[in-house]
Amino acid sequence: MKPLRLAVLISGGGSTLLNLLDSIARGELSASVECVIASRPCAGVERSVSRGHACEVIAAKQHPSVAELSGVIFDRCRSAKVDLVILGGYLSRLEVPTDFEGRVLNIHPSLIPAFCGQGMYGHHVHEAVIARGCKVSGCTVHVVDNEYDHGPILVQKVVPVLESDDANSLAKRVFEAECEAYPEAIRLYEKSQPPKVEVR
Repeated sequence: MKPLRLAVLISGGGSTLLNLLDSIARGELSASVECVIASRPCAGVERSVSRGHACEVIAAKQHPSVAELSGVIFDRCRSAKVDLVILGGYLSRLEVPTDFEGRVLNIHPSLIPAFCGQGMYGHHVHEAVIARGCKVSGCTVHVVDNEYDHGPILVQKVVPVLESDDANSLAKRVFEAECEAYPEAIRLYEKSQPPKVEVR
């Protein structure tokens, strides 16, 4: 089976992108990153370039509607002939077009359906988990539909919440779980796809 062609969308440090590139380099993931898009200038742009991948900034504020932003981004993905779109800490709202239904994945830093939905991202999630007194947290990789943190769940990983935790220490532990969960979810996605038939 040919390696999956990925587009990775980022908004911050690009840690998810780097994790996937490392997984590919170690032979743990049969994939190639064909397109990297950032929602704003961020550290992830430089980190992407440092790993040999151009990163285009397509800023949400330059597009007056979610539909227009989504159209531009998915047109780029079509041009790059990607099989799967990976949201790696991408914070702008997108509408998934019909031809990409089932082909967009997201990772969320909690055990969905807990601590998810609009406004629940990054440290907001970890702070809420600690404030609630939860004993476990984790991450969820799911298929993206047009609702916040909705869509079929592919992988969940559980981590403990320690008495000594603050949002930073919990975020670090959850990200370690994310580094396992995302490649695993991509492999599950690949196994679920019918073989590609090459036309000669």
